[in-house]
Amino acid sequence: MSTLDGTRADTYRVNVHIQNLGSGGMINLGVFDKMTGGGLDSDEYKFKPGGMAPTVSLGGSKTTDNVVVSRLYRLGRDHDFVQTLFSGVGKAKMIVTKQPLDVDGNVYGKPIVYNGTLKRVTPPEHDSESSAAALLELEMTPEGEPVAS
Repeated sequence: MSTLDGTRADTYRVNVHIQNLGSGGMINLGVFDKMTGGGLDSDEYKFKPGGMAPTVSLGGSKTTDNVVVSRLYRLGRDHDFVQTLFSGVGKAKMIVTKQPLDVDGNVYGKPIVYNGTLKRVTPPEHDSESSAAALLELEMTPEGEPVAS
């Protein structure tokens, strides 16, 4: 595969670690199916000088968008652990690692790593008339910028 080839949205492995508030250690939650957010943006300040001079961009501070991950809710894996997640909202440290894969599933390059705090836990929705996948969703407020390491 050429390094100039495009890629697909499904060619990543997103892994999540969360702090166990009881022990302080990190728990590997494993692979998640979906990830949104994590973009890096900046505030912008434009200054208009006198004398009809062109606008000057003064730039601004950087901010990282919240990261949201979700996966199929498995009873034996997720349900017994959901109370630990609920207890960690607003407190537990969280690490999300997004590793690019080639079309054969092999690791490509360095992962993008996000560090932050667990902001939200959303257990699966319930609908007695639906057979759609039940998803667990976690939202993280990043601290600082993502790092490709």
